[in-house]
Amino acid sequence: MNKLNLADVTKYVEENIQDFHEKRLAKVNTIKLSDVLRAKNPYLFKAKNVNTASEIIDGILSAFLSSSEEGIFGNWLERLAVFVNKSVYGGQKAMVDGIDLDFIKEGKRYVVAIKSGPNWGNDSQYKKLVDQFNTAKKRAATSGGKEEIICVNGCCYGRSNPSSEYKAKGYYKMCGQRFWELISGETNLYVDIIEPIGHQAEKYNLEFLESYSKVKNRMEKEFLIDYVTDDGAINWDKLLKFNSVTPSKKIK
Repeated sequence: MNKLNLADVTKYVEENIQDFHEKRLAKVNTIKLSDVLRAKNPYLFKAKNVNTASEIIDGILSAFLSSSEEGIFGNWLERLAVFVNKSVYGGQKAMVDGIDLDFIKEGKRYVVAIKSGPNWGNDSQYKKLVDQFNTAKKRAATSGGKEEIICVNGCCYGRSNPSSEYKAKGYYKMCGQRFWELISGETNLYVDIIEPIGHQAEKYNLEFLESYSKVKNRMEKEFLIDYVTDDGAINWDKLLKFNSVTPSKKIK
């Protein structure tokens, strides 16, 4: 075990946070009106009495990009967690799909599946996680190691109950402060990383907002042409048909 050097963590974050911003910017620059119209619920807009192109585009674009950003930043945080753990415990990527870390701490071997936050999956995805943990334990046992194997669903933010979840599910769920302490040995790391993550955030956000405004204007123009009648009303029938009707396909 090595003592975590916070200066190294800060340097890693500042050198790599640009990757998140670049992917976020690329997403907004390549998004299409058809993508967001297919992904969102037109009935909800009608129920909320949304009647202008600007309101609809702002609503669907914001929701679409927010979901995308969660995924992009979640993946970035997972890479940070791997960097931290490797620096302290020499953790490695496990040879099992879905398992992000394999490391030894205080005589125990931890296999960890890292997720962004605590509410990441449905029942079938959690069942798949259990299968992945069982596979990881079998492979670890056959590799000759004598350590007790602990399975952990680690979440980069959020809370989890330090109860008897291991007995019930076969793995621990550690979120937020508990997770960062597990992989680093530092009780306050979850706080220490917040300032470096904001490195040059204002500069990157200004660049993003400039592109966002252009995309929003372009989409509003397209929406007005395609889904607004000559008298200025939204053509709900046409919008619903685009969103809901599957094109027929002839069977040969």
